[in-house]
Amino acid sequence: MRLPCRVASAAVLALAASTGAHAASYLAKHCADLEGKEVPASVIGLPTRGATIWSASVVKAAAPGNRNGEYCRIVGSIKAVQDNTPDIRFEVNLPSRWNGRALQMGGGGYSGVLVSGTEPMPFAPDSTPLAKGYATFGSDSGHVGNSGRADFAANDEAILNFGFGHLKKTHDVALALIQLGYGRNPDKTYFAGGSTGGREGFTVAERYPNDYDGVIANAPAINFSGVRLMGVKVGQASYGKPGGFVGLAQQRRVIETVQQECDKLDNAADGIVSNVEACRKLEPKIIADLRCANGQRPSLRDSCLSDAQLATLNTLRDGLNLPYLLAFGVDTYPGYNVYQGVDFSGVLGLGDSPVLVNPPGFAVNGYLFAQGDAYIKHFVTRDLTYNSIGFDIANPGRYRQRLMALSATVGAMNTDLTGFIARGGKLIAMHGLADEVISPNQTIAFYRLLVDRFTQDGVDAFMRLYMVPGFQHGNGVFIPAWDELGALDRWVTDGIAPETLVGTDIAPTTNGRSRPMCRYPAYPRYIGRGSIDNAANFRCVYADVRP
Repeated sequence: MRLPCRVASAAVLALAASTGAHAASYLAKHCADLEGKEVPASVIGLPTRGATIWSASVVKAAAPGNRNGEYCRIVGSIKAVQDNTPDIRFEVNLPSRWNGRALQMGGGGYSGVLVSGTEPMPFAPDSTPLAKGYATFGSDSGHVGNSGRADFAANDEAILNFGFGHLKKTHDVALALIQLGYGRNPDKTYFAGGSTGGREGFTVAERYPNDYDGVIANAPAINFSGVRLMGVKVGQASYGKPGGFVGLAQQRRVIETVQQECDKLDNAADGIVSNVEACRKLEPKIIADLRCANGQRPSLRDSCLSDAQLATLNTLRDGLNLPYLLAFGVDTYPGYNVYQGVDFSGVLGLGDSPVLVNPPGFAVNGYLFAQGDAYIKHFVTRDLTYNSIGFDIANPGRYRQRLMALSATVGAMNTDLTGFIARGGKLIAMHGLADEVISPNQTIAFYRLLVDRFTQDGVDAFMRLYMVPGFQHGNGVFIPAWDELGALDRWVTDGIAPETLVGTDIAPTTNGRSRPMCRYPAYPRYIGRGSIDNAANFRCVYADVRP
């Protein structure tokens, strides 16, 4: 049975007049009636062939493993335009005790896994939005499988879905089902995600500003083409030049040397490099301490770094500068805080082998290069035999237009947020200063572009940026747990703009300590008395930020 354009069926029309406990009762009784129904393409704002509900059932509050209270779980698919394009799988969850708000949750990596909307927020592990009464929804971004190999990129419609299409299509289907379930639209609709989901957050603010009242975007991969080309450049330095690979012993030597020089720059010996800008000024000394002396060569016993290895690290530090423009005038990818606290020896680091395998593996050849290699093979050249070590980033020839098109489709570097601002939308972004996957300096650079365009007062009216010392890409010596969704909702609903917040460390060895979550460009500095594990004994102070 096809649901009409106004999304009301005979089985659930009575719900539109129900509220409170009556609505919850009706939702529980008639949830299963939705199974097999169709949402017409006419209610979806991008081309599709409509959506089909595969299953709809009530999950009881007492169901084993359920921490979300009673809700109606709806799973289905949105039919692609082309027969050879994978459908978009989606899930929508309608809580019996609805708070009148909806939350779309973003994916990670290359997605390919259904975002159920039943899990906690990444940095609020103690509760779920669904349990708090949010109607939640997510999708698989339009393909199945998140191996990192990006096989789906052989299909242009699948790339479009991954880049932005699945966001709008899933939103529109979900809003239709929410209207059907409760008889009205949400009072507020939010988006939240990190990494790929962070890019998706900026994407919806830029492309679909009228659909969202607030956005959370953490560690956002907004310059998708830039970070992938950066990965290729790192691989070329590591494996395309003699002696360029930086071994695990050298990687650990770097972080140990940086900690020795920079840990106490915030007045606390806590394992966190908080004053990144002061640490940056010590970079020449740090490099000198790392360099092998008098022609000495690195060995398993001595972890000094050769000039070739330092050149690889400097490649990471310096970032990417292109002699041509990608979409939205982008020609750079800012580098990483290599000598300011990033640990590249972990699972998302530079790898553990000087031997290049084909295809490159995350663990052996490094996450950045493995992803960059996959991007060149699957997205750019569509040639799985292509040797990305030989890809000329500065002069890509016939692939230049391809890079431009991809950066427009998969990326969120458009600073034109006038529609989102006019709607009154609010955006909270967070990024770890020690991120080894997505450069935090790209997020900072984009923020500065927004300030250039809208002035500082203008940006303050709709956006907050929190840069977190010691936090990597989901790991690190400080992993913050904080109520980001609550802060966004208070801002949108009550007009209470977030200022300094508090993050509680969930890193295994330092679990429970707290730090201020400082608005950029401030960082937390210990006041010199009281426990260094208590955020109350720190103050947010402003670093000497380079222009």
